[in-house]
Amino acid sequence: MADPAPRRSPSQPAELPEPAAADDPRVLALRRLVGVVDRLRAPDGCPWDLEQTLRSMAPHALEEAHELAEAIDAHDPDDQDDPNDPDDYAEQVAGEAGDLLLTVLLVCKIAEQEGRFDLGRAAQATADKLIRRHPHVFGDVHAADSRAVLDNWEAIKKAERAEQDQDTSALAGVPRAMPALLRAMRVSAKAVTAGFRWHDVQGALGKLREEVDELVQDLPPAALESLGRPTLDGETWARIDHELGDVLMAGAFLASYLGRDPEALCRRAVARFERRFRSMESALDGDLQRDLEELLEAWRVAKEQVEEVS
Repeated sequence: MADPAPRRSPSQPAELPEPAAADDPRVLALRRLVGVVDRLRAPDGCPWDLEQTLRSMAPHALEEAHELAEAIDAHDPDDQDDPNDPDDYAEQVAGEAGDLLLTVLLVCKIAEQEGRFDLGRAAQATADKLIRRHPHVFGDVHAADSRAVLDNWEAIKKAERAEQDQDTSALAGVPRAMPALLRAMRVSAKAVTAGFRWHDVQGALGKLREEVDELVQDLPPAALESLGRPTLDGETWARIDHELGDVLMAGAFLASYLGRDPEALCRRAVARFERRFRSMESALDGDLQRDLEELLEAWRVAKEQVEEVS
């Protein structure tokens, strides 16, 4: 396979990373946490921790990852009007990152006790992979920008899969268990890196409009005029589900072209809706059985009030 990026000049030698010093505060803190995990999994350790298996830890890993993402998303460091205290934000994110780290250490400890692998093997494998996939840092390849880095990364991954007789598709490696919008973003990014891409954001926006138009064509009057789930035949529902799914995916693809995270955007949108709804609900004393015009006016007021502090 041809080199995906030009080589460095001989005057730019690469250096392999030196291990962190033994007295590095990060190393000392990690050693302490490893010791805590070892104690929890000792024969006389914590009953709950001792009951855990690799399979039982999987949902905990997902939960902790989502909690970390939510904590990160709770603050915009570039927004001068963000009401969150920077110190509180840092403490919250650090705490959630620590919880996720604990989950990883527990997984490694369980695997060690089962004779599968240990933390050392996991860390070594990841360090080797990072060095291998960053030849522009640890080798003699030059990468002009982040796009070149991603192109090179995907080319190296594809070569690795071919050597291991694994799936070599440009879309390989995106977990099916990922949230749908996040998975759509990753699939879009991989397709773009492989060369299947619009020339600009306008193309992605046009595709979204196209998918919306196709959905409109497949929505019969009975669906448009219904209150709640309409009564439709199975074939009509299949077409609607297909086109609505395409709209959602096209929206996620557009977010990817704009360099935004559709999963985070959707979380924020839902949170905004909830804040506005609760404000409207409070203003109407919990009574929403009113005329639509009155509800829309209350929503407009709530939207203006909530936007001032959100």
